[in-house]
Amino acid sequence: MTRSVVLHGHYYQPPREDPWLEQIERQPSAAPFHDWNERIERECYRAVVAARVLDPSAGQRGAGRIARVVNTLAYTSFDFGPTLLEWLERAAPDTYAAVLHADRASAARLGGHGNAMAQAYHHAILPLASRRDKTTEVRWGVADFRERFGRAPEGLWLPETAVDDETLDVLACEGIRFTVLASHQVEGAPVHGMPGLYRTSGGREIALFVYDGPMSHGIAFGGLLADAERWEERLVAGLREEGPDELLSAASDGETYGHHHRFGEMALAAVIDRLTARRGIRLENFASVLARHPARTPVTLVAPSSWSCAHGVARWQRDCGCGASTTAPSQQWRAPLRRGMEELAAGLHEVFEREGAEFFADVWKARNEYGSEVGGWRWEQTSGRSERGVPTSDLRPPTDVRALELLELQRNALRLFTSCAWFFDDVDRLEPLQVMRYAARAIELAGDAGPALEARLLDTLALAKSNDPESGTGRDVYLRKAKPAVDPYARVAAAHAIARALGVTLASPGGEVRVGEERIVVRERRTGREHAYAVALADTGDRAAGSLGRLRHAAVDVRTAGAPASDAVRLTIEDVPDAERAQLDALVRRAMLGRALDDAERSRLAAGREIAEVVPEALVRVVAALGSDRSPAAVARVLDLLDFLAETGLAVPFDAQTAFARVREELAGGAVVLAGVAERLGFAERLSAAGARRSALARSAESRAPAAESLPS
Repeated sequence: MTRSVVLHGHYYQPPREDPWLEQIERQPSAAPFHDWNERIERECYRAVVAARVLDPSAGQRGAGRIARVVNTLAYTSFDFGPTLLEWLERAAPDTYAAVLHADRASAARLGGHGNAMAQAYHHAILPLASRRDKTTEVRWGVADFRERFGRAPEGLWLPETAVDDETLDVLACEGIRFTVLASHQVEGAPVHGMPGLYRTSGGREIALFVYDGPMSHGIAFGGLLADAERWEERLVAGLREEGPDELLSAASDGETYGHHHRFGEMALAAVIDRLTARRGIRLENFASVLARHPARTPVTLVAPSSWSCAHGVARWQRDCGCGASTTAPSQQWRAPLRRGMEELAAGLHEVFEREGAEFFADVWKARNEYGSEVGGWRWEQTSGRSERGVPTSDLRPPTDVRALELLELQRNALRLFTSCAWFFDDVDRLEPLQVMRYAARAIELAGDAGPALEARLLDTLALAKSNDPESGTGRDVYLRKAKPAVDPYARVAAAHAIARALGVTLASPGGEVRVGEERIVVRERRTGREHAYAVALADTGDRAAGSLGRLRHAAVDVRTAGAPASDAVRLTIEDVPDAERAQLDALVRRAMLGRALDDAERSRLAAGREIAEVVPEALVRVVAALGSDRSPAAVARVLDLLDFLAETGLAVPFDAQTAFARVREELAGGAVVLAGVAERLGFAERLSAAGARRSALARSAESRAPAAESLPS
């Protein structure tokens, strides 16, 4: 007898990237992290691939000592959303590598059957999609899986386990051997957890596993993660001592481990440790079980159905009561949001078919093949092959930007139906906002058809009323938050114009950038479309400031090249994309400290002294030095350090104010050139009108000094 345990984790986060620049902007609700992807990666993903198992034999003095570190994915079944893996590959490469390694390690342990399952690409509710969209979502998911894991997937996890007959027929048609459902979705499931056999209306067969509902609930919501010993006992108690082979499987969101439940990954690692030490229990995955026990017992499908809606798949269509809360009791907004996205998608498909015929022999075949490219995608236009080297047999050489825009139009049309937009309790949340951003991008890519498509969408979204009267309707959310108020690529151009003025160079995550004297060109990474802008550094005022202060007050006038000057938009550092702004901050701070600190202070930082100690002490030194050196360079050192303290929230040191008071006394009331320093240090300067004018002129001259001269090479 083989007693098998499969613990499955469904790892997924909705994509959060801006659909123009493909960067995630700062999300304050995720603080202290930059965004929710970063936060959950820290709390969960990096934890599950390096979970600590504590040493139980260490005794009281050794309590909390680590016995070993375990990649739990090597022992548990799992699926990762393709869009999440794309982000991990770029933002957390070590975690990403550990995910891939876990699949290889499990395949070596389980006769070639890896723990990883595929997932439909955009986490759409497939029973609500057309057959054509179902096929694309599955093909893209399979193509992405093959590229990353180096093998064909045996199983595919359905988003929200939402299923109907046609969905299973598509899975079987695409070579998927099994999927996993909740017990209420299958009638007549075999006893002992073994797979049932489902025959689709199209005559195809697929195996269906049913996970244990009570055990899964206990893991996610029932407190089992608080006590690994009790969790192990529950698992073992659910298995018989004798009889035919048996499988006990449980499934939960992967984010349960470490994000929803702090240290949940440690409980998982401890249970893995205990189960692998037990004789007669095999910790494995669904594919390895299916290899020993092919599905033979016919089962009936309850369809359409899902694990997370008691009303089938109504949660993603209308106000069915699921997801209601005391603060947001109505989800009437769901129906118009769904209808608006369906109407928009239909219009986008018409544009794709009409214009795509010029570039593709079969437009829908071309869309399906695009899935082989989209995950880490950038065209090499000279060769007609992608960066990953996947040939595109149905595409003409992609030298025409419009062909690529049409494929991107379809990618955004698919992203409109990301399930999270309907899952929660209000239209004015991050998740519905994200699909509205995809809508805005798709409308832009639709070209001449865009305005009419947008007008119809806005009429429908006006019916999607938020529970918060201040939020208004979906139309208000779209116009206020989703549709960019400023051209995204102009924001990139502004960042590079500011960098040029400061004498620094930026990387370009938001697009490939060419910087000229008065012209900046931003090239979209996915489509190759180029946007040229005329840029001019605007007057930044005469505020006394160092390099960082000038950065904070820098302004750039940006307009489309060839447009009249009256069309220019004035942008500041606050308007540029997060990734570019972070680079500017880091480069300028590094330059400021390089100029303001002396060799001894830099050595103390290198030796591990806290910057909060070294910088205030350095400020006292450079302020005192003004007694003998009041050159622009000496004043700039003081202003740089004052800017740094302000940016990092540190107070002006008492001793720096004292040192300045002494300098001012020695100078018989202070020099005009130091008036700005006095103000920044908290002194009330009283100058004559003439002196004030001279002070303003001095500061203005300093602010207009060539920035490259004020920064170290």
